[in-house]
Amino acid sequence: MTSVRAAGYSSRGRSSSTAEKTQEILPEEQIKIMEKKINVIIQESTILAAHGNHQQALEKAKEAGKKERALAKQRDQAGLEDQINLDLTYCVLFNLANQYHGCKMYQEALNSYAVIVKNKMFNQSGRLRVNMGNIYFEQQKYSQAVKMYRMALDQIPNTNRDIRLKIMRNIGAAFVKMGQFQDAITSFESVMELSPDHHTGFNLILCYFALGDRERMKKGLQKLVAIRPPSVEQNDDIGGGGPSASDEPIDDHEVFNEDKLRAIARERKKTAERFIVLAAKLVAPAIESNFSSGFDSIIDIIKASPHAEIASELEIAKAIQFLKTKDFSKAIETLKSFEKKDPKLVGTAATNLSFLYFLESEHRQAEKYAELAINTDRYNAKAQTNLGNCHYYKENYDKAKEYYQEAISVDALCTEAMYNLGLAHKKLEEYQEAFLCFEKLHAILRNSAEVIFQIADICDKRGYLQQAMEWYNILISVVPTDPGVLARLGDMFVKDGDKSQAFQYYSESYRYFPSNMDVIAWLGAYYVDCEVYEHAVQFFERATLIQPNEIKWQLMIASCFRRSGNYQQAFETYKKIHTRFPENIECKFLVRICTDLGMKEAQEYIIKLAKAEKGREGAVAASSSEVRSASSSRAGNRNAPADDKNDSRFIRKQIIQEDDDWHEDVEGLLPE
Repeated sequence: MTSVRAAGYSSRGRSSSTAEKTQEILPEEQIKIMEKKINVIIQESTILAAHGNHQQALEKAKEAGKKERALAKQRDQAGLEDQINLDLTYCVLFNLANQYHGCKMYQEALNSYAVIVKNKMFNQSGRLRVNMGNIYFEQQKYSQAVKMYRMALDQIPNTNRDIRLKIMRNIGAAFVKMGQFQDAITSFESVMELSPDHHTGFNLILCYFALGDRERMKKGLQKLVAIRPPSVEQNDDIGGGGPSASDEPIDDHEVFNEDKLRAIARERKKTAERFIVLAAKLVAPAIESNFSSGFDSIIDIIKASPHAEIASELEIAKAIQFLKTKDFSKAIETLKSFEKKDPKLVGTAATNLSFLYFLESEHRQAEKYAELAINTDRYNAKAQTNLGNCHYYKENYDKAKEYYQEAISVDALCTEAMYNLGLAHKKLEEYQEAFLCFEKLHAILRNSAEVIFQIADICDKRGYLQQAMEWYNILISVVPTDPGVLARLGDMFVKDGDKSQAFQYYSESYRYFPSNMDVIAWLGAYYVDCEVYEHAVQFFERATLIQPNEIKWQLMIASCFRRSGNYQQAFETYKKIHTRFPENIECKFLVRICTDLGMKEAQEYIIKLAKAEKGREGAVAASSSEVRSASSSRAGNRNAPADDKNDSRFIRKQIIQEDDDWHEDVEGLLPE
């Protein structure tokens, strides 16, 4: 019996065919689809890591690991254990370990790497011990790092020479961190013999320097400068390929010839030159009896090497070293030699000369060389700043502002120009502009005490007391032992009416610098105001030691004794003051104390004080005439001239009145 219906033409037959196709997907194909999905997730993880999103990359790596385990389980259920994809498993584990490392989860990363290296099915997995060594290095476990590096080195054949050399460099770096410089030298010398490079040569010189080996330092520097620098090829099509194009500096072709390979070559060349310059600066003072001879010796070595063009840079470094030792004459002599020697470095030398002359207060010469540097290179931000400083010194603040602004437009991170621009605005009382300058600079130099102080001072000058106090508190967190800042903050609290906080900051200021007269006066006056005269005396005695010829401090000591009831001590103090300053009438309390204590010297001091009063001009003379007119209506004397006796009555009355003005005198001691 046969069917009369054509196969596949009915709706029923169509659905049946689709179901059959769905059922026809074999387990092998499903596994391949899963593997592709896992590969996509791994790629997404690596891309996220490359963009710095390590946490999201780790999540993707974990997801890939889960799917890979599910895939292995599915393969086992399908009986396809022999079709295991080791490469995929390796990629999943390696990516997971790498992402753990990127997230600084070191122990998890080490565990993941250990799973790989212990699995004998993964060929060449032993070299991943280098990654484990790097993790130990970051954890500062240098001995374990060296162990891992050596285990990796044992498993890498000699045919992979470049990898072996990189591992040996890492071993040397770990020995340097442990202070085992001789072992580090052994590793670095092995690398330099097989494939010398500037980085390893620099590290080798550092080790020689740490051991103080002069001869090996010099030989190491000779090996370092003998390494040929990376070459940067020029495009012959640009510039016609003529001799003029090849003779021009590389910088003239950068706009036309820039591509990634040339950029990498230029960066490597700059790095090589940087290592040579740093090594030269390091060993110059050590290889000869003085740094000048050391620099001369190194410059001669470099001139005979492929890096001859950086010899001039080392001569500038030599001049800067003269600056550090405050030998300005030799620094100027060295820098002036560049005016006719090397046109490429005229701008650098002129900038340094301008700075030198400015330090020596030869502002005309400083301005001359700053202008020379700008004429050589108008995009020299430091030269613009130096010229602005010259105009600032001449109090031509508007002109100085122009040069500072030009320097900032050339180099947006020229902090010197930004700071000086703020000072120029401040001098012109343009406080809003000055505040903006220093606020912008504060975003760059977060912990600069000078910048924070300027912001706080501007807020104070603008009358923003609370804001100024906040900035001074920030400043205290940066320089907690600065007595000037502590005193300034104390002054802020005085203005705010909080004397207890002011006392705390003034006391801290006095503790760090017990010679600030304003602080001493305020603390003494504070204790007087609190009627703690014993403590006030200590501060006024300190003031007397600092200003022994200032009578007011000694008078304050005597007054403290008198107010505290120690009349005998007060009398002795007033007596010493009168002996030293006989013409000073401020010892009038001596008369009162003698009278209150019933001393015989009272009459003698009354007469002396009266004579001193008579010697005064102006208001004192007028008061004396009033005393004489008042005495004519009175009678009686006790073996003393009538006018002297009546003068004494006036003097006693004046003493009582001035005694009541004690607190007004104390207020006069407070700093403004």
